[in-house]
Amino acid sequence: MPQPIRFFYRGEVQTVSDASPTRTILQHVREHHHCTGTKEGCAEGDCGACTVVVGELRGNTVELKTVNSCIQFLPTLDGKALFTVEDLKQPDGCLHPVQQAMVECHGSQCGFCTPGFVMSLWGLYLKHEDGSKPPRKEIDDALSGNLCRCTGYRPIIDAATRMGELPRAGFDRTALARSLGALQRDEMLTYTHEGQAFHIPLTLEQLVQVRAAKPAATLLSGSTDIGLWVTKQMRELGDIIYINQVAELQQVTERDGHIEIGAAVSLNDAYAAVCKHYGNELHELWQRFASLPIRNAGTLGGNVANGSPIGDSAPWLIALGAQIVLRGADGQRTMALENFYLDYQKKDLRAGEFVEALRVPLPQQDRHFRTYKLAKRFDQDISAVCAAFSLRLEGNIVRDARIAFGGMAATSKRAPLAETALNGRAWDEAALNDATRALQEDYRPLTDMRASGAYRMKTAQNLLRRFWLETRPNEPLPSAAVNAFALEQEVQA
Repeated sequence: MPQPIRFFYRGEVQTVSDASPTRTILQHVREHHHCTGTKEGCAEGDCGACTVVVGELRGNTVELKTVNSCIQFLPTLDGKALFTVEDLKQPDGCLHPVQQAMVECHGSQCGFCTPGFVMSLWGLYLKHEDGSKPPRKEIDDALSGNLCRCTGYRPIIDAATRMGELPRAGFDRTALARSLGALQRDEMLTYTHEGQAFHIPLTLEQLVQVRAAKPAATLLSGSTDIGLWVTKQMRELGDIIYINQVAELQQVTERDGHIEIGAAVSLNDAYAAVCKHYGNELHELWQRFASLPIRNAGTLGGNVANGSPIGDSAPWLIALGAQIVLRGADGQRTMALENFYLDYQKKDLRAGEFVEALRVPLPQQDRHFRTYKLAKRFDQDISAVCAAFSLRLEGNIVRDARIAFGGMAATSKRAPLAETALNGRAWDEAALNDATRALQEDYRPLTDMRASGAYRMKTAQNLLRRFWLETRPNEPLPSAAVNAFALEQEVQA
């Protein structure tokens, strides 16, 4: 008997059995429920006009996150709750404090982007149910996925502060948890429509079995890339296996000197786990990785499995010596992440295999690590160059230098000649100069819309120099001086 999709929306359980597996949440709420507050601006998860909040049961509590409904497929809502701007109407018919704050602070002009901003602010509002005011950095992060062409952002940021000053609007998480508890499944969901199947396994064993039976099926996690295959490229995906409900892939553990991050752990949760140990070195890259709704939906495992040469996660993982864990019907395989990438969009992934986890080494004594991202915008932009450097110093002698770049080759790739130029030598300017020259042999960067090959090479060399300035043991420079030098060098490039 066909299994329907079930989710909580508009105060009741919704049951869907006649929608395409690749129908987006945005299409469904607008065309089926006629809730047209949620807008389509870009259909690729960039503009935020389609922002909604999704609630998911985690143990006995409900986790609420903003996501882009334009690239999320409807079956991924199974067992979850959906909230759109229509749900913010108060029982007495009044505006929610978030909406009222937008009115009072003149945060809306043409109004097209406003529902998305409101939902992002509502997500932030729910994180401060104690009535505390969110700090400016948290406001900026919450709004990083929303674009406005009319007002500028100051009045919207003012609204983010003002909303906490208005009388509180309650939200009954306990009641929602009960509603979601009744929707949880004991067995794998297989949703079918016109010959296409959408599988949602719940355990690792179920995933292994369905993947072995359907090795050509599309593996789906956060949909932040695959969603665009449908909305922009109009591709037919065939059967789909959604991995984000597999319990074993949602775990983050620390053991045997490393952090193990399951393939279904969101980017935001994965970066949070790693930044507990590498906060100063990785926090800015975490903040600049896409937008909050993208990080809420996307997964670290999916970002790595995608294998984009301009992905921001692979360089720092490679620089730290991370391993990738693969799983198939024949068991588990583990390898260094840099060996996983064979060529452009080609990976060492056998038929029926999938990414199970990533293992990130914990910090080691005397090891220095930095990450840097160069892009045209600070927020929500793809890197022209993403750099990650790691080395261990014995006194002033370099050991185990690891240099990795994204945007410089067909894959995220180490710089073996530059590493050789450093290993065993004093961490001084002579070694640095040899290493920067060696980068010209390690990489042949392309020219494209984001940067020229010459710019990429010059900035890659400058970033290595910045790393040296920040870590040389005898005369470390203050961070302000380093930043000023780096800015001057990048402008010159």
